Amino acid sequence: MRIEKGQFMKKILVIDDMKDNLIAIKESLEELNPDYLVLTAQSGKEGLKIALEEHPDTILLDIIMPEMDGYEVCKILKEDELTKHIPVIILTALRTDTESRILGLDVGADAFLLKPIDAEELIAQINVMLRIKEAEDKLRTERELLDEKVKERTRELKESKDKLQKTFNDIVIALTSTLEIRDPYTAGHQKRVSTLSCAIAKELDLSKNKVECVRIAALLHDIGKIYIPSEILSKPGEISSLEYEMIMTHPDGGFNILKEIDFPWPIAKVVRQHHERLDGSGYPNGLKGDEILLEARILSVADVVEAMDSPRPYRSTLGILKALKEIDDNKGILYDAEVVRACVDLFKLKKFDYFM
Repeated sequence: MRIEKGQFMKKILVIDDMKDNLIAIKESLEELNPDYLVLTAQSGKEGLKIALEEHPDTILLDIIMPEMDGYEVCKILKEDELTKHIPVIILTALRTDTESRILGLDVGADAFLLKPIDAEELIAQINVMLRIKEAEDKLRTERELLDEKVKERTRELKESKDKLQKTFNDIVIALTSTLEIRDPYTAGHQKRVSTLSCAIAKELDLSKNKVECVRIAALLHDIGKIYIPSEILSKPGEISSLEYEMIMTHPDGGFNILKEIDFPWPIAKVVRQHHERLDGSGYPNGLKGDEILLEARILSVADVVEAMDSPRPYRSTLGILKALKEIDDNKGILYDAEVVRACVDLFKLKKFDYFM
């Protein structure tokens, strides 16, 4: 049965195969310090059992014992998570036993005392071990509490991040839906461009962060068309040069809408650049080559391919083969060659599907 100690009593476990030694140490300790509850074990095996059951505050351990010596007992104690923090004082009868001390340190002993034991010296050594253990226990408890607080805070931050991410995605979808209400003929265009853009970005082995930038920018790349009259967006047949000039303002319009939003990516810039071309023939700023962000170069290719592969108010679909020919014929001229290669491979080798 487990022995209960008083609120302020400290358990001291003495392990020694000599019964007389156990009695003498027990009587001396309890006489000199009434706050000690001294437990005894006459073998290593019995001592280990009591240590696991009673969790003593300090263990006094004889070295020379039959069946299991003190070194083995100490090693087992220090390797067990339940007992490894209990201070162990090794009792030795050999005054010049340097080897015994080295062996004791190797198995994790915390202190050594010579036999015959001086009771007052033993009390002093035990008190030192108790103070050390109390301090270590307090630090360990504080660390565990801190670890738990960190874990709890991490969980809270993750939940908050997930909620923010959902809200963010809902806002992006709402913006996309707003445009599609005004331009129903191109409903789904931005989502399909986003799907293809992400696939290209992954084919190029870009980081998750850059893929996410591409995804969001593609979903919002035509948001600037909100400024353009819906009758122009849905006009059947050819549009006039003046109407085309109005349509060409949508990258700047999108930039103006998005520039004040604190995205963790350059979304507004990517949206503004998605009609730029490598040779400087694009709009709105005639940027060339590496002046155009990689994310925008990806988006421009995906935008061209999806637009040619879909019907418009003024024409029927041109088909994916013509779309791929367009970007392949102009790779390195209008479109980034690596982006084109990745896009063509997706369709021709990996059977890409906008809805997969």
